[in-house]
Amino acid sequence: MKKYLKIITIFTIMIILSNLCYVYGNNNVIENISAEGVYIMDNRTNKVLYSKNENKKLYPASTTKILTAILTIENTNLDEKVSASYDSVMSIGEGYSSANINVGEELSVEQLLQVLIVHSANDAANILAEHVGGSIDSFVSMMNTKMHELGLENSHFTNAYGKHDENHYTTAHDLAYLFKYCMKNDTFRKIFGSASCAIPKTNKSGNRLYKSTNELINPNSSNYYPFLTAGKTGYTSQAKECLVSSAYKNDMEFICVTLGSSNRFSDTKNLYDYAFSNFELKNIANENDIAKQIEVSNATKNTKDLDLLVKETIYALVKTNENLEIKTNINLNENITAPISENDIIGNVSYEVNGISYTTDLLASHSVEKSKMIEYTFYVALVIFIIIFIHTILHFKKRKR
Repeated sequence: MKKYLKIITIFTIMIILSNLCYVYGNNNVIENISAEGVYIMDNRTNKVLYSKNENKKLYPASTTKILTAILTIENTNLDEKVSASYDSVMSIGEGYSSANINVGEELSVEQLLQVLIVHSANDAANILAEHVGGSIDSFVSMMNTKMHELGLENSHFTNAYGKHDENHYTTAHDLAYLFKYCMKNDTFRKIFGSASCAIPKTNKSGNRLYKSTNELINPNSSNYYPFLTAGKTGYTSQAKECLVSSAYKNDMEFICVTLGSSNRFSDTKNLYDYAFSNFELKNIANENDIAKQIEVSNATKNTKDLDLLVKETIYALVKTNENLEIKTNINLNENITAPISENDIIGNVSYEVNGISYTTDLLASHSVEKSKMIEYTFYVALVIFIIIFIHTILHFKKRKR
């Protein structure tokens, strides 16, 4: 009996130790990240899952092309033809990648965007900068203006492709929010999610095929990550390895930035594995849920009872198996009176989930008509007043006679 008890005890201890090792390993994933600057966030809720030196100014290398691409997409048509100038293709620094585009070669904006992102072609960046801005200097001014408009104030750019410069810098935080903004654009998503691109014969060159520098998106790479949706690599000896990307799984899409890394692909995969293993989306409220019912005081009897509907579905990103503490706060507009049209904004509702607030508008469920009773009452009172007034005057004149 004692022998069996001893075996059971040893077996139990082994199970406990194995579980402890698993938890320790899970926690260690984000402790062993080599990147100097890190930021991983949920694309839907903006919740930060892990960050490291997120506001430290670091060199972006070719992740600069994220900004070059979105400015091109927003300011041109994809089918526009562009001719490569001498300066744009001959001014690339030594050691920087190019697509070997020839002077005078004509390509479409879309083709240039493809080689810009898939092959990380610096000549394509300069050609697009000249086409969009009129000159590279003017385009660089557009780049810095765009970051200012997005509220990303810890970044400054001096060129369109990421050539090293002491004054060409950004942060992991700024790149994450820039990428979030860009991912709203379908053209951007498509190009940054491409594993390869083919450029047909041009006036100066034959057919060309390029494979992505982002190994996470290449199915034939040992670093392939099946959940990756988009990404852009970067490297210089000063910036080290950089990667900005997004990944989607279980209805969650995360954006991840690694700057100054010694192994960007390993760092990024570990960060995504940590995020997908330890977080989940919880549905807090659904679109058109009734958040509150009110009575509009000056409305008709049939329309005065008004449901206030949640404008959009609310999700909260929480740790797996975390107990939720939800506080609801409703704020209504002042002086809510008829008439009200269906879907008018009547106020907002905030759901505070474990200390993080998620807010959406409250909409009128139906039109509310203004009651005529007040007008009728006013007119009746006015008529009575006029009658009394006339009667008083007549009475006064009669007495005077």
